[in-house]
Amino acid sequence: MLSPAKPESWLKVTDAGLYCEPGDFYIDPSRAVPRAVVTHGHSDHARPGHGAVLATPDTLAIMTARFGGQDTARQEPLEHGQSVTIEGVTVSLAPAGHVLGSAQAVLEWRGSRVVVSGDYKRRADPTCLPFEVVPCDVFITEATFGLPVFRHPPDEEEIGKLLRSVALFPERCHLVGTYALGKAQRVIALLRQLGYDRPLYLHGALIALCDLYEELGVDLGELRPAKGLDKAALQGEIVLAPPAALNDRWSRRLPEPVTAMASGWMRVRARAKQRGAELPLIVSDHADWDELTRTLEEVAPQEVWVTHGNEEALVHYATTRGLPARALALVGRGEEEQERDSAAEPGEEARS
Repeated sequence: MLSPAKPESWLKVTDAGLYCEPGDFYIDPSRAVPRAVVTHGHSDHARPGHGAVLATPDTLAIMTARFGGQDTARQEPLEHGQSVTIEGVTVSLAPAGHVLGSAQAVLEWRGSRVVVSGDYKRRADPTCLPFEVVPCDVFITEATFGLPVFRHPPDEEEIGKLLRSVALFPERCHLVGTYALGKAQRVIALLRQLGYDRPLYLHGALIALCDLYEELGVDLGELRPAKGLDKAALQGEIVLAPPAALNDRWSRRLPEPVTAMASGWMRVRARAKQRGAELPLIVSDHADWDELTRTLEEVAPQEVWVTHGNEEALVHYATTRGLPARALALVGRGEEEQERDSAAEPGEEARS
């Protein structure tokens, strides 16, 4: 009987990203390749120009909305829990709990199973399926917030801060910086869960993906464009905008805005100050330190590979507990915040 194939013999780190040699495909490649498995729609994982893309239907819809006519890739939808065999490698997708459509890539070949987490979080999110623990031989995990200092508070506490500020300053507008994919919709859904039923106002750069979430079955309540409204109409209201709009000329039209920013990085005071966030909200779509370490314990792999983030700390944690671990140097990771944080696409400001 043959021994299971060692994962390092069939999964390779290349200039384009993680490559499955027997299946001849890449997972979240950093540039266009003939065939890609894409875990979710954020720009540091999903890129245009591939020959073929395998992903969940929701991720493919997000990629179509973001890339439009720029992308001619053959789409290969795969629902969570289904599997397909590519050149002898069995590929399935398990929920990752990061954003709508996000998935872990589960790869099986010659008796060996590897799970590529993509980005993930462990707490409940009304806009996407929760993370699913998949036992495996090797777990390839992100470590965006892979330091013990990053322990995210409960979401309801952070959103509660926003609602208390709205009540305290009824004459002012509250401007909340949120990334267009995932964070904006999650903040909206959390506000609705806490009973906020007033209309929410959107910068033009957030409208298309919020509309898509609604089309895909995520109820966000009443949303209105912030464009064209006078200052008086926005007094006491909540406006969501991409982070790049918080301190640009667009925000000057708002009535004495209280500037907030929703991000796991708001745990770092220097980051909040850099953003000009008067009201930092620690709301993250990534696992914090406790969630990362809990996940390693629950998945119970024989080995862990760590990528994009604070790899060294999580590698140290794993090795001190007898779990072999190493860092992967993948090109193009760790840029997610900067890419999603960039200014709106050309013309977006005019539509805001």
